[in-house]
Amino acid sequence: MSFKPNQNQQITLNDSFINQTPRTQKIIMNSWCKDFADIVFPAINEERFSVLYSDNKFSRPNTPVNFIVGALILKENNNLNDDELIESICCDLRYQYALHTTHLPEQPVSDRTFSRFRERLYHYELETGQNLLQEEMLHLSKVYSDYMNLNSNVKRMDSLMIASRCRRMSRLEIIYSTTANAVRLIHRLGNEELILKELLHYLDPDDYNNVIYYCRGDDVTPRLERALWEAAQVKAIMDNDAWHEFQEYQLLIRVLAEQSRIDEAGNPVAKDRKEITSSSLQNPSDPDATFRHKAGKDHKGYVGNIVETVGEKGDSLITGVGYESNTHSDSAFCKEYLNSRPDNAEPETMIADGAYSGTENQELAASKNTELITTALSGKETNKIFAGFTFTEDGRQVTGCPMGNVPVKTTFYPKTGMCKALFARECCEKCPHREECKAREQKKNYAVHVSANMAERARYLAKLSTGEYRQLTRKRNAIEGIPSVLRRRYHVDNIPVFGYLRSRQFFLFKVGAYNFNKLLKHNRRTRGKSAPNLAMA
Repeated sequence: MSFKPNQNQQITLNDSFINQTPRTQKIIMNSWCKDFADIVFPAINEERFSVLYSDNKFSRPNTPVNFIVGALILKENNNLNDDELIESICCDLRYQYALHTTHLPEQPVSDRTFSRFRERLYHYELETGQNLLQEEMLHLSKVYSDYMNLNSNVKRMDSLMIASRCRRMSRLEIIYSTTANAVRLIHRLGNEELILKELLHYLDPDDYNNVIYYCRGDDVTPRLERALWEAAQVKAIMDNDAWHEFQEYQLLIRVLAEQSRIDEAGNPVAKDRKEITSSSLQNPSDPDATFRHKAGKDHKGYVGNIVETVGEKGDSLITGVGYESNTHSDSAFCKEYLNSRPDNAEPETMIADGAYSGTENQELAASKNTELITTALSGKETNKIFAGFTFTEDGRQVTGCPMGNVPVKTTFYPKTGMCKALFARECCEKCPHREECKAREQKKNYAVHVSANMAERARYLAKLSTGEYRQLTRKRNAIEGIPSVLRRRYHVDNIPVFGYLRSRQFFLFKVGAYNFNKLLKHNRRTRGKSAPNLAMA
């Protein structure tokens, strides 16, 4: 299939829209489809996706890419599945107007149009590592920002857990299912003679219930050991190059490594539960999903990270997005965002919660012309008095206390990063801050335990208490609504596919739909007075 840009986007004399009644035309012009047709659709960069198609001019041309991308944004915006989307495009004039297809006698869509496009994106990223869809969604957010005059240097960041739709499994279920999939693969490819007699039960449709459910009252340890032994037997059968390319084999190898160790006799033995990491396989149906315990809840799946640009008049847009396995930390997302900024970037203020904080992130932010303001700092509370302690550049020596006294000696403890500073008795005995510093009386001196990190944290907390910064930190609270909206309206916890790359595609289209709704709200509030021709330029 060859790439061909969409050049037939203008209304014609035979256009179905022209033939509508004035009332219907008025409804169309006052609805969401008018904004989509005028601002969003023309801004979609078709050329970006040309690499997904052949350069053979004689092969069949592609369905217009701006039509596909635009339709998939509308799909998420209106909470449709692929079949419902096709029905809407074929039967609803609003979709045709939004996608510039009212001039066509038949809509350019089949039952596989959208799934094939997503598959092309998937395989291209597998081969190249380039995420074309993310590039396009961020490009569209820039178009919306310009249209809304959202040229703000204030941003806020937050993350949300995204559940995988795969079922939660016990250790026994994971081992059993992975082994069963491998055995069935051997059978399906006509190699039943390779399957040992002890493994034939995996081919019985009722075997799962017999092994997992009907024996629940039995001791789980011998059942685990039996399942691991059978998994090892299947691995031995498939241990040649002919099987290595199959995912069933790869997952079998992974499960044995994650769930077992080899004893002195060479047999697999179940690891202690504490030895199983959160990145271990949760379900063979979604091998990329990971486990995380956060805020008192267990999560299985992925994590999304949102960067939102905040305007002075209340407008906001998602202008940055991340998506990883849910073991990815907020701090890591922060580092990745900061590293993506050029060294000479325009100054900006980034507001986030305490999970994005840390000395490393603060230093990196400063090098990227970014003021990182974090609220609700994690960890132990630090008394504000420690802000007055000064240190050498390496943080190993205390050079002064809040009262200007110099310690007679400082001992640094590398393991903890703490310093033990000894002050003369006359310095501390009558000091009004002695209790705050927690100075401990010794034979000749008073000892204060403090670190450079504590001092920096205290200074930062003091800065946050000022009126200017309290106003900025209040702005962060509004981003808490984005995860709620993405769950309630866009159903991010019900993405209908498995796997990291495939589920991320749906997440990005949901972000695109969210931003489109922000654009609609802006236009309703301003009555379309922004810059209606900007996106067409």
